[in-house]
Amino acid sequence: MKNEKTILSPIRLNRLRAQGFTCENEKTLNEMAFGIRFAYRACVVLLIVAIATKSIALFSVMLSIAFLGIVLPNHPFDYLFNYTLRRWMRAPRVPARSKQLKFACIIATVFLGAVVSLLYFGMVTQGLIAAGILSAFALLPSTIDLCVPSLIYNAIFQKSRKAGAMA
Repeated sequence: MKNEKTILSPIRLNRLRAQGFTCENEKTLNEMAFGIRFAYRACVVLLIVAIATKSIALFSVMLSIAFLGIVLPNHPFDYLFNYTLRRWMRAPRVPARSKQLKFACIIATVFLGAVVSLLYFGMVTQGLIAAGILSAFALLPSTIDLCVPSLIYNAIFQKSRKAGAMA
């Protein structure tokens, strides 16, 4: 846990800001970093177990978790962190998920829906490839704070916002 408390580089702070954590100062963002990564890490672990077991049931649970990440203010694993782990770690609460991270949950929901469908219809190899791709994308923010769906969201919606402001 000691290395999680280290000061994040400006690159990693910018990556967290790209995920929608723009109101927090550097000190607070550094303190929240582990909590922000917790949901990604928990999802990666579940994905690896689901891939190893080829469990449609576990992928379906993950599909539900991803969907709840869209409709609830926080990701389900953020609630777990905020109400249990953060007190033990003396860490700040993870704030409500941004539009960028809701978009990431939308993408995860679509991917997991495809994985469940592919496995259900006996297309195991294709389903595991899709799950592997999702795992790789979930591993990036849990290790180096790079959230590809956030970058996609910002590229699409920040450009359109800027274009609308210029018109």
